[in-house]
Formats: sequence, structure tokens, C-alpha cells
Amino acid sequence: MRLFAAVLPPDEVARALASAVADLRTLPGADGLRWTGRPGWHFTLAFYGEVDDGLVPELTARLERAAHRTPAFPLAVRGGGQFGHGRALWAGADGDLATLRLLADRSEAAARKAGVPMGEHRRYKAHLTVARSRDTVDVGPYVEALGSFTSRTWTVDELALVRSNLPKSGVRGEQPRYEAVGCWPLGGAG
Repeated sequence: MRLFAAVLPPDEVARALASAVADLRTLPGADGLRWTGRPGWHFTLAFYGEVDDGLVPELTARLERAAHRTPAFPLAVRGGGQFGHGRALWAGADGDLATLRLLADRSEAAARKAGVPMGEHRRYKAHLTVARSRDTVDVGPYVEALGSFTSRTWTVDELALVRSNLPKSGVRGEQPRYEAVGCWPLGGAG
């Protein structure tokens, strides 16, 4: 199954971001972007790709330990940026980014120790993808508009293991479906 570890924003934060994204979608050229939907908004900590079913129990046990060793921490969605010369538009993060990065590193290490092939390690960059493009697009106006966005701060108190079900219909605009297959409280959480 196709899996990743993530921090999921609470509904109130997702609603506030949805309002900001609705404004972005009114900007010229917005129809040239593929906008992600609210169900797909998450801060990916570690992307695992296709994971053999036999490795999932060890992965979940190690993620549970990683969550237990990491304290709860404050986070907000703030600002925006781009990857790949306009191929991905994202909202950023603000708050205890050091602990978020630590949780990302621990999520990657959990997979490596469980035997999940992870490829090359990259420094974690907190982002929540709001749009993608197959072509190079000038997303400068969108990044600028997101620059003034800040959600309320919430306490991240759990680590989620999420399954990604890719679209199979071939219908233009169909979004992947995401389902949390495991959630573990962080060490300082209830």
C-alpha cells in the first residue's frame, strides 16, 4: 500500500486555508493549476511510497515509538512558496519547526529501521501542497497572496500514518483519496 507519515491540520485550520485558497482561485491563470482539495491537505513528514504489507506492522510499531518520544508542539499554517519553478504551490508552517523537523526525521528513521527503502535523505521542508502544475507556471502572485495568510496556532498532538489511494478512473481533476490507517499521540499529548 502507498503510505506516508503526516501531521494533519484540524478542521478549523483547514477551513481558514480553504477560504484563502478560494481567493487564490480567482486570480488570473488559476485554471492552469490543479488545486488540491481539503482532504489532501497535510504536512507530509516522510513519504514511504509502496510499502510491502509484511513491513507495515514493524513500521507502525516504530512510528508509535517515534510519536511517544516526541513532545506535542505548536504549529500554524503560514505564508507560501513554490517548488520546481512553479510546478507546486504550497502553504508553509510557523511554530515549533524544530520539533516538526525532529518528528519528520524520526518518521523517516522508523521506516528505514523497519526495512522500508527510503532513498536519499533530504532536509525536511514543512509545506502543505495546495496546487500543482504539469508545466512551469508563474505562481509568484499566488505565493505573494499566501504571504499574508496565517492560521490559528494549534497543538500538534498526534502522528498519522496515511494511505494514499491514487485515482484510477482517468477522469480529469480526480483527486487521490487519503485515509489515516494509524494515529499515535505524541509524548506530551493526552
